[in-house]
Amino acid sequence: MIRPDLASLPAYVPGVRDERAIKLSSNECAEAPLPSVIDAMREALSGVNRYPDMGAVQLRAALAEHLGVAPEQIAVGTGSSALCQQLVTATAGPGDEVAFPWRSFEAYPIFAQVAGATPVPVPLTADQRVDLSALAAAVTERTKLVFVCNPNNPTATTVTDAEFAAFMESVPEDVLVALDEAYFEYNRAADSPIATEVIARYPNVVVLRTFSKAYGLAGARVGYAFGPQAVIEALNKVAVPFSVSSLAQVAACASLAAQDELRERIDVTVAERARVVAKLGLAESQANFVWLPGAGPELAERLAAEGVLVRAFPEGIRVTVTNADETDALLEAWDRAQ
Repeated sequence: MIRPDLASLPAYVPGVRDERAIKLSSNECAEAPLPSVIDAMREALSGVNRYPDMGAVQLRAALAEHLGVAPEQIAVGTGSSALCQQLVTATAGPGDEVAFPWRSFEAYPIFAQVAGATPVPVPLTADQRVDLSALAAAVTERTKLVFVCNPNNPTATTVTDAEFAAFMESVPEDVLVALDEAYFEYNRAADSPIATEVIARYPNVVVLRTFSKAYGLAGARVGYAFGPQAVIEALNKVAVPFSVSSLAQVAACASLAAQDELRERIDVTVAERARVVAKLGLAESQANFVWLPGAGPELAERLAAEGVLVRAFPEGIRVTVTNADETDALLEAWDRAQ
């Protein structure tokens, strides 16, 4: 009854949970949503007997004003991960290819295989950056979609505007490029592509962002895509109906209205990130996590024994950065785990 090829499909691995430990394994915000956001969600609770607005009209209007684009250029989904899967579904099928950097967001190859397409992972550079030249060279006549994660998860590195421009010059116009900016709000790189300019410059680019990270709404599940209207229409065609709950839509709208308060929280994380990078002697990060290349699972286990959960990959360890209290706990656990 089940497609036989799914037997080889790797499972998505979420961050480890342990209520007794500090969870720095899933790149979540440590704080609850802002009080104004919680109030808006509480007020909306009485209406959950009704289906949510399937078109997310109010949220798309708020996002359009926030981004300076038309509402028709915006799609909303249950987190940017759902929109990633919708992009694959809308563009690729059996015999097609989906290219992406590796290591990067671990769901990319899963989404490609679910659609019956062929995943094409392209190794990072020696300094853990997305290799845009190699990614462009990996494009063939079968390629339908290319993901570029910026900042990259889990290595926290970014690409420059010139690198992205050169990449786009090499990519055929009939290949869709998804610029995945799940960690956009934490990016302080002096030179990085500006998404609203990119979509105006290239008709085959769509940008993905989320409310799960900086906005602290991971449990609400709401993200968005913006780009060419034809791509947005295709995304909506393959979406699960009524997938973004009314509470998630209300929370996202309230969060967009609280930019100054959210910026204060984000600035705290950026400052703590610098502290962690300096203490551990790591490469610069542009996300709400740091990357320890080459670190093995043994270190993750020792940190877990000290009450701090981190995420181990075959290539290294990713550690979420949040606030001062959790940074203190991390650095103390780090010293004990050595």
